[in-house]
Amino acid sequence: MKVFILNCGGSSVKFQLVDMPGYRVLAKGSVERVGKEDAVFKFKARDRDESVSVINIADHRQGIGIIIDTLLDSNNNIVKDIDDIDAIGHRVVHGGERCKESVLIDDAVMENIKACAQLAPLHNPASIAGIQSCSAVFGDIPQVAVFDNGLHQTLPDYIYLYALPYEYYEKYGIRKYGFHGIAFRSIVQGITRLLGRRYENMRIVSLMLGSGTTANAMKYGRSIEISTGFTPLEGLIQSTRAGDIDPAAVLYLMKKEGFSPSKMEDILNKQSGWLGLSGISNDMREIYNAAIQGDDRAKTAIEAVVHRIKKYIGAYCAVMGGMDVLAFSGGVGENAWYIREMACRDMEYLGLELDEDGNRGLKGEGLISTPQSRVKIAVVNANEEQIIAQDTYDIVSKM
Repeated sequence: MKVFILNCGGSSVKFQLVDMPGYRVLAKGSVERVGKEDAVFKFKARDRDESVSVINIADHRQGIGIIIDTLLDSNNNIVKDIDDIDAIGHRVVHGGERCKESVLIDDAVMENIKACAQLAPLHNPASIAGIQSCSAVFGDIPQVAVFDNGLHQTLPDYIYLYALPYEYYEKYGIRKYGFHGIAFRSIVQGITRLLGRRYENMRIVSLMLGSGTTANAMKYGRSIEISTGFTPLEGLIQSTRAGDIDPAAVLYLMKKEGFSPSKMEDILNKQSGWLGLSGISNDMREIYNAAIQGDDRAKTAIEAVVHRIKKYIGAYCAVMGGMDVLAFSGGVGENAWYIREMACRDMEYLGLELDEDGNRGLKGEGLISTPQSRVKIAVVNANEEQIIAQDTYDIVSKM
């Protein structure tokens, strides 16, 4: 079964075409900087070299169209026509309470994804564009939605409820949902692979640190705490999202500046975070380069990001009664050795002992804790596409 996988982010689209079962990647790539005149399209087919082109891509729909055209291009010798593709799997960030597991997309599921779009404004609209684009090209081919908040349906009510009047939960579903669940499923599988121990037997704090960032506490195979909440805005400081903030500060700013709710939402989701603090970029690499050149705001931004990470590590260790593994993943988690080093500094009292040389020299996955460290520190590559492919294959093969 050939499965086309679409992972639509706020300003990017990652894709793969894989042969299942066995997860053999036939082609993969990405569109980055969607909405920019200098968007970057990367494409790699089988054993060929990767091609990179800079083009103007106005929106996700156009980017997805370019991906599909490239896959179907006879010069690439990947598939003969659209009938060679058997199923499509989509990462969908928010499914609310109704969509708790991966599911075949039908009209009802699509309406629920649309209804949740206001709760994940950077992602659900992109996923909707992906689903609709695929429907237009592929017709009735089975499409599966794999939900980022599905893993966290195991949260107990005293954790997922906010201390608001209960009627607002009943009327509007206002509660903590949590996200990056697909990535966390992959991370804990990677921990099992690295340590040779089942993740169901461990207490794991996972840090998914990309442009979107989330911390997760998984105790013996169950997600019991998550930093993101009603929307992906809550929690850690993210590339353009503010993370945890006093709601009174938001209300105060709206009154002082006369901001509408939509304007305030845009500020919190798209103008804050690393970008807002540093005034430089939403790319951690650019912020780090500025910091080592002496830019004070860049230094402060990095320190603020790390401080929030350390708070969540300590809190989740307390919630679980200890931890056995601390895992870093995502573009920043896997590549920014300085973030990992700062996050683990002065944390020996929790059983964390970082091998600094090993941390700085690591390329790819591996353990970066010292041999005597009571808590293992791991760097894991989260392969969301493999999880999506497996769920899609499992669902469609039973049809």
